[in-house]
Amino acid sequence: MSYPNQNPYGQQPGQQPNYGYPQQPINPYGGYPGGPVPGMQPQYPTVMPGSVKAARVLLFVLAGLNLIGLVLAVMGLGGVSRASHEATLDTAADNVTAMNVGKGLLIAVIVIIVIFTVGAIMLALQFANGGSGVRVGTIVFGVANIILSLCTFPIGLVHTVLGVLVLVFVAKDEGNAWFNRPRY
Repeated sequence: MSYPNQNPYGQQPGQQPNYGYPQQPINPYGGYPGGPVPGMQPQYPTVMPGSVKAARVLLFVLAGLNLIGLVLAVMGLGGVSRASHEATLDTAADNVTAMNVGKGLLIAVIVIIVIFTVGAIMLALQFANGGSGVRVGTIVFGVANIILSLCTFPIGLVHTVLGVLVLVFVAKDEGNAWFNRPRY
């Protein structure tokens, strides 16, 4: 028996089907095929990404909403204080203690609003030059804002949505790259 007809121009066993140089992986940094040029650092963003800008704007919006809430809380405290002074002329001691508890709660709410307003403004102002501490602080602020706004859910729905958006925008990879970039 003879062997099958051998084609002298066909593919020989053990050879690669493609001729020429083997394909090398594409290097996004240029230079050597196996990786970046030694001594060259990876590229970092030089302009604030859109999601980080959006988180910064949302922090300013939260601060503005907190200022509106602060004005309303101070007006409520004034009304409760006037009603408390008028109630002291009466002999109903239960009304006076209820008014004092109401004043205490309003003062606590005012203090919390002031803390969150100042925190939002300070974090938003640090976005341009801040490091990873600003990112972590913004994430903590977003979580605390969500928790407090869920305690006052029907009224705090806007704060809940804005807090979630701030948290998502800062926690993305773009935010990580922006806050971990080298600063000179």
